[in-house]
Amino acid sequence: MEFINEDIINSLLKDQNLNEKNLQFEIIEKAKLCKGLTLEESCALLNITEKEILEKLFSAAKEIKEKIYGNRLVLFAPLYITNACVNNCLYCAFRRDNKDLKRKTLSLDEIREEVEYLVKQGHKRILMVAGEHPKKSELKFIGESINTIYNVKINGGNIRRVNVNTAPMSLENFKILKSFGIGTYQCFQETYHYETYLQMHPEGPKHDYSFRLYAMDRAIQAGIDDVGIGALFGLTDYKFETLALLQHAFYLDKTYGIGPHTISIPRLEPALNAPIAEKPPFAVDDISFKKLIAVIRLAVPYTGIILSTRERAELRRELFEVGVSQISAGSKTSPGAYKESESSLEEFQMQQFQLGDHRTLDEVVNDCCSLGYLPSFCTACYRSSRTGDRFMELAKSGNIGKLCVPNAISTFKEYIDDYAMEKTKERAVEFIAGELDKLEDSTKKKVKKMLNRVNSGERDVFF
Repeated sequence: MEFINEDIINSLLKDQNLNEKNLQFEIIEKAKLCKGLTLEESCALLNITEKEILEKLFSAAKEIKEKIYGNRLVLFAPLYITNACVNNCLYCAFRRDNKDLKRKTLSLDEIREEVEYLVKQGHKRILMVAGEHPKKSELKFIGESINTIYNVKINGGNIRRVNVNTAPMSLENFKILKSFGIGTYQCFQETYHYETYLQMHPEGPKHDYSFRLYAMDRAIQAGIDDVGIGALFGLTDYKFETLALLQHAFYLDKTYGIGPHTISIPRLEPALNAPIAEKPPFAVDDISFKKLIAVIRLAVPYTGIILSTRERAELRRELFEVGVSQISAGSKTSPGAYKESESSLEEFQMQQFQLGDHRTLDEVVNDCCSLGYLPSFCTACYRSSRTGDRFMELAKSGNIGKLCVPNAISTFKEYIDDYAMEKTKERAVEFIAGELDKLEDSTKKKVKKMLNRVNSGERDVFF
């Protein structure tokens, strides 16, 4: 636990000098160099309260994100394969003692049906999620599930990257997980505050704080070089949680030369028979939430920041402006819900938490275009071995966008041709034309050639 230093964090939070306005202005200007921030500088920005400085913070976050990644937003969907769980987390509907939750573990045939539904919507990325259960989510089943997902192919459409969010594993099991061809491995600490962590996870293997904390070390040592961390905001003070999350990111970068590929920032939402979820002990208001996301963007400019459909659509639009780069769309958080949603499944009896954004993928894509964001279905980095230190080198130097934007345009054109509703198609064609006009002539020629290949029926065209 030495890299999560609560004494240092608490000392910074008590330091009144970090409330000084001129200091906050200076740190924001420094951050625009896209070299990141120290923990102390991050704390100073978390202390911002004045509207004028907040607006400068938000503006800087957008500027930094677009310098590195452009105006693109990567889209994905979660796929829950089981809600069986032996843990008793006080904030989660999957908790062991929830007797009202309908438990379901998908068969491979059911997983195939779920994936077929997602592919027909236009999805190319899936985040596969499983509760922690020694029998229902064993490693063999996870491997078979991933293989099933990759094998679904419908009229040229398929899932090209399976990211995985499962319980932490041993080093040897992480090596096996890597052999399944996964993309990013995700595991959230939930809360980095030690005493709070023990209170929130009273029973089950998740009670072991250290085993979870060092999951990313074992994953990286096993050869999984894209890892995603996160915290569940609302369990303890959001400033503490943000600084601890950054300590984790800094530690991974210093120790392995690769920081987290993604950082997720979920907020606590109501969940069936989850006592803490109904009344969060440290509820985070919208402005504070927006602020902490912006601070993370300034502090670790290279990382992908993931925003889920926990948040309502109106707020998601605002948060796109402060550095978010990946979003879920058309999400369901219960096993089998995609296929069953058409027959009025009582999802609340099986879902992990309540959603705030219930729009379809097509509605989200249309909205992104209207806001000036380029929807991206690109998975090129994973298949071109631009992962781990190779990805970080491109991201930290600001060069990843030179690949991301052209590939985003190509995959978006594929979505338009194969899946978009007519209204979305009309808007998207005009949007792509505008994106092409922004490109340098040499890049524009290459992208036009890619688009011609897509127009001729070729799929999965990328740099």
